[in-house]
Amino acid sequence: MNRVHDLGKLIKLTGDRAKLDAKANGTYIVYKTPDGQFVKEYSNGEVERINEQDIYHE
Repeated sequence: MNRVHDLGKLIKLTGDRAKLDAKANGTYIVYKTPDGQFVKEYSNGEVERINEQDIYHE
């Protein structure tokens, strides 16, 4: 198999698993959209944008 294809498949499976874990724990996942915006996606399908001032590094 193609390594790039395999990597893409693993990344997708990781995201799917994160969504399942978020649903089981009543929380959300955070990811960056293709247009560069960070969002929170809740288990009910609601998507909330995260403002840049809400993102900080410790």
